[in-house]
Amino acid sequence: MPKRGKAYQDSTKLVERNKFHELEEAIKLVKQTSKAKFDETVELHIKLGVDGRHADQQVRGAIVLPHGTGKTKRVLVVAKGEKAEEAEKAGADFVGAEDIITKIQSENWFDFDVIVATPDMMGQLGRLGRVLGPKGLMPNPKSGTVTFDIERAVNEIKAGKVEYRLDKTNIVHVSIGKVSFEDAKLVENLQALVEALVKAKPAAAKGTYLRSVTIASTMGPGIKLNAAKL
Repeated sequence: MPKRGKAYQDSTKLVERNKFHELEEAIKLVKQTSKAKFDETVELHIKLGVDGRHADQQVRGAIVLPHGTGKTKRVLVVAKGEKAEEAEKAGADFVGAEDIITKIQSENWFDFDVIVATPDMMGQLGRLGRVLGPKGLMPNPKSGTVTFDIERAVNEIKAGKVEYRLDKTNIVHVSIGKVSFEDAKLVENLQALVEALVKAKPAAAKGTYLRSVTIASTMGPGIKLNAAKL
């Protein structure tokens, strides 16, 4: 196991490993334990009481955080004709159709963070599933990235829309802002995300839904939250 740096070790001394913190207290601790020379991202990790191996217990969706993420995402829109023009007017960073699909495939080009596609282009884009899927880039109707309402999709992503989905261990990992954000804004972003997850609870899920909630900065230690009070 790699040895942790001195800054990280100093940060861990500020956190009681087995203590569950109230939300406002946890936000303050995240800032205190952020020692990097850059504006670290604040990350939320939530273990859910579901089994993602079953289709009826999948949790996936997207939400526009009240105060954004502090990062402007590069949006690629795969569309034709009027919808391509709509994408350009909405401020998409890249717009294309078959040409852009070929560029991704032949040049291994990934200078974007999100792909939005019109439904009629998904047949062709789907051929890149093995490439886009593992990177989390494949558009999906549940996250609002497969749509004919291109303007709205681009605007929401630029405004701070984040996607949440289970990983193989039934944990959701989402960025909720930057360390430089005001405490109140981080609190509101976190609460909005938790509310969205609760609303997305599968009917087949049994027992405790929010099993554990941990918050941390990019380079900082995890801080446990009192999940029951969220």
